[in-house]
Amino acid sequence: MLARGRTVIGWGKEATNGDRLILAAKTAVAAAIAWCLAPFVPFADSEYSYYAPLGVLVSMYPTVVGSARAGLQALVGLALGIVLGLGGLTLVAAGAPGIVAVAMVIAVGIALGGIEALGDGRDWVAIAGLFVLLIGGPAGDEFTLSYLLTMAFGVVVGIAMNLIVVPPLYLRRASEQLTMLRERVRGTLDELADALEEDPVDPRRITDATSDLPTMLSTVEEEVQQADESSRANPRGRRRLADKELNERRMRALERTANATRDLAAALVQVADEDIVPDAAIRGALARAVRTCADIVGAATDDPHAEEKLAGASDALNALLEELGRRRDTDSRYTTAYAYAAAVCVRRIVLASEDFVVA
Repeated sequence: MLARGRTVIGWGKEATNGDRLILAAKTAVAAAIAWCLAPFVPFADSEYSYYAPLGVLVSMYPTVVGSARAGLQALVGLALGIVLGLGGLTLVAAGAPGIVAVAMVIAVGIALGGIEALGDGRDWVAIAGLFVLLIGGPAGDEFTLSYLLTMAFGVVVGIAMNLIVVPPLYLRRASEQLTMLRERVRGTLDELADALEEDPVDPRRITDATSDLPTMLSTVEEEVQQADESSRANPRGRRRLADKELNERRMRALERTANATRDLAAALVQVADEDIVPDAAIRGALARAVRTCADIVGAATDDPHAEEKLAGASDALNALLEELGRRRDTDSRYTTAYAYAAAVCVRRIVLASEDFVVA
């Protein structure tokens, strides 16, 4: 029951966040405008004005570029569906049973909907074809022209509304998500360092520490991509180019860091699963290197001590490599091999941080 309550609360937050409410208000206003002005669209019958708000709906996306793309794709799918519906009307006029025409339109429409290049217009092929066949009837030409023109008018109104009235820009939200990911990766590295300081190392603790990294990384990557898209064709985005570039740099660095952290965790789990007992000195040096990596990964973009933390991580890595270089006895070679694999992961984190801090 508690989990269900949290789910409902989560849904409520998603439905009522500021960006969503702004989009809802803009869509409502655009639909009302399209409804009022649709009767004045040239060559379109005012009887079909209700398709104009529908055109607004298919074009109102969280970004300006997304709105234009979705609107165009919907119109292309609509045009294909109209042609398909007119073909169905031709079959009926030629004497074919109506049920055959309906089946043909739906079958061909669904098949054409498999064309990925149609994007959001894929679902409109069969729907538009069926509308033309069932609603157009004897006045098919008049209906199809009004249908296409009023939908196109609604799309134009929707795109214009999205572009003119508070064009959405998600750079700040993406930056906040990147900060959350940064903190999560830092926490994971601290957890791995803590696990290394235990004897024996607990593989379950390591696995749990990294279990949600792939999902979080994918979510943040989508946020950054949407923020990048929101800045295109957006007057507000031209003044925020530096923020956009910073987000992209942070995403690249954190992606490399998160992947290296997962690989490090996998190596440590493998050591535990194979009952390998790492030398205490090696384990301690590795733990220190991982913890200094956590420090540099957790540094904010304006941290004045970032370069010092990076130098500390490099020094800890060098200390680990020196410790490994002193291992010459045969019995520890297998253990040392895993330690070198872990050191490579640490090196990847240092390089990713170096690229970000120095750039």
